[in-house]
This record gives sequence, C-alpha cells and structure tokens, in this order.
Amino acid sequence: MLVVVFDDETKAYQGSSALKNLDAERSISVHALAVVTKNADGTVTPKQIDGDYPIRTLEGTAIGALVGLLGGPIGVVLGATGGMLVGSTLDLNRADVDADYVDQVSTKLTPGKWVVVADISEEWETPVDTSMATLGGTVFRANRVSIEQEKDAKDEAATKAEIAHLKDEQSKATQENKAKIQNKIDGLNAKLQARQQRARQRYEQRKLETEAKIHALQQKADKSSGENKQKLEARIASLRDWLNQPVSTPWQTQQVQSA
Repeated sequence: MLVVVFDDETKAYQGSSALKNLDAERSISVHALAVVTKNADGTVTPKQIDGDYPIRTLEGTAIGALVGLLGGPIGVVLGATGGMLVGSTLDLNRADVDADYVDQVSTKLTPGKWVVVADISEEWETPVDTSMATLGGTVFRANRVSIEQEKDAKDEAATKAEIAHLKDEQSKATQENKAKIQNKIDGLNAKLQARQQRARQRYEQRKLETEAKIHALQQKADKSSGENKQKLEARIASLRDWLNQPVSTPWQTQQVQSA
C-alpha cells in the first residue's frame, strides 16, 4: 500500500502519471490508484479514481479503506467508543495496515495537501522513490499483511478462556445462577460469531481483489516477452502464493457451548 504526499494538486497528478509510466515500463504493477485531497475541516475527498486497473472502485476495497482512514490520527480515533471505534478498526483490517502507518501519513497530510494512494507490486523501491522525489513527494509504504489475523486469534483465545472460566463457575452454581451465567456465555458466543463473520468478509474481499490482480497481470504477461514477461510472471506467482496458502481464520472455530 503506497501513499505519496504532495504539496499541491499539480504535483499530485504528475505523481499519478509517473506511477502509470512505471507500470507501463513494468518497473512496478499498479493494481489500484486514487488522487485525494485533504480539506480544511480535516476530511478527505477523492478527486480521481483511475479505472484502468483491476481494482476500479474504492467501495469495500483495501485502497478505499485506506483513503477513508486518512482523515485523521487513528490512534486518537481508536481511543473513542461506539461506531467510530468499530468503523475505524474494520477499515484498518480491510486495508491491511496498522494504526501507526496511518498516523505517520496523517501527520504529514495537513489540510490543503494532496496524496496519491496506490495498491502496487514492486520488487525494489528505487523506481518509485526516485520518481516521487523528483516531484517533491513524500513516500509512505506498508507491506500488506494480515495484521488482524493475529489479533483475531488472540482475541478469540481470550474470549474462549473467559467462557471456560464461566463454565467452571456454572458447574458449581445454583440453578438460578446457572441461567445468569449461561446468558453471559451466550453473549460471548455471539461476539465470537460476529468476529468470525468479519474475518470471513475480510478474507473473501482480499481474495476477490487478488484474483482480479492476477487476471490483469496475466493479460499483460501474455502480451509481453523477455524480462518484462518474467517480472509479471514473478508478481503473479507471489499473488498465487497468497491464494494457495492454508487458511487459518477465526470463522472456522466452533462456538463453545454450555455444559
């Protein structure tokens, strides 16, 4: 996930064009791209969503989630409560970046500045860094990793431990208290189900995006030869590795039932 911050609109669009040129040269592969500005009130507005790439919309995608997060420091937002907290957490999960990355970008992205946000594949950083530096852009990149998968596993383990503790209490409780404890267990199982559903949705969206990327890259590879073809095939192989890896996700976990 690439974010490049520029001081003005002209430089941002030049940065967008530069990334397109690097894609045409096969130095990188651009999967999605948007040009965004930060408004005086701190919100962000997409000004250009390029339709020439496999991911052509912001809604529900990783790049869309990242754009939505650029309106302010996520570390502060995550200290809030209610829908604001849940929405921001879900967007972080979908974008496959962490709060520190978004906060670094947001600190640089002050009102009036512009950014190019892109989902790319690259073997080395020099082509992008050199091109963006020429235009005065500040580059932020984050490898897309399933950060939330590890967090899901920890949260699930903690919830299961709490349920196990409640079951132990339930076995020793009076009949009246057994029912009260069962209500707590049912509530925790409901939380597990909700977490599993979010994990399933996140995985399925990532899978769809990855398949779209592979399809687009394969079409380019079929029309290429030599070193360019090798680069594209290497990127395809990397994406296929992710698709083919064993899936270990919270939605596969069964509910913990009462005794």
